[in-house]
Amino acid sequence: MSAEATRGNTWWRWVLVAVIVAVAAVVALWPQLTRTDGKSTATGSTTAPAEPAVAEADRAAAALASCPQPTGAAVGDTPLRGITLDCLADGKPVDLVTALAGKPALINLWAYWCGPCAEELPLLQQFSQQAGTALTVLTVHSDPGTGKALSRLSGLGIHLPGVVDPNSKVRAAVGAPAVLPISVLLRADGTVAKVVVRPFRSVEDISDTVAAELGVRA
Repeated sequence: MSAEATRGNTWWRWVLVAVIVAVAAVVALWPQLTRTDGKSTATGSTTAPAEPAVAEADRAAAALASCPQPTGAAVGDTPLRGITLDCLADGKPVDLVTALAGKPALINLWAYWCGPCAEELPLLQQFSQQAGTALTVLTVHSDPGTGKALSRLSGLGIHLPGVVDPNSKVRAAVGAPAVLPISVLLRADGTVAKVVVRPFRSVEDISDTVAAELGVRA
């Protein structure tokens, strides 16, 4: 065999080896390239998995109070302006500030997995009953799990009005740390009077704090 023929055969052998290596690499990477958990290794993009639809039966079972509706009251310079969240009771959007404007409010940030939140929520419900129409108590579920929030509230017997904040917009807006529970006390014009970064320990504790910051005694 001539030297030229030998070089030709060697070249084709190297081409064959390269093809085999390339095919092996594709086979090895195929699970990562086709994964379906919302992350694409090939493009580097990420997509949050969609939350399962909440059954109307779950909303009905929770029997939550309806979310407050806008009254047309004046709104001050508040970091919460423009935040719209879905109501837990019916899934409808709620413009947070305009819905709460007109009287003082306590908005409580919680999550279904938070132990101190479960201890605090019944106290907030008792306080809300004592306060009556003088003040609004609104829960803000700071987690995407709407169905789990409804189940947790049902188990605790909590019927306060609430909204769901899957991206923690409220916490970010008021500059609170990434902990729960947090209570935000709002004046009648929606401006922030106090951010309470701790759980309340009693109804009296809530009443005293609200009276000191908002001037409402319940």
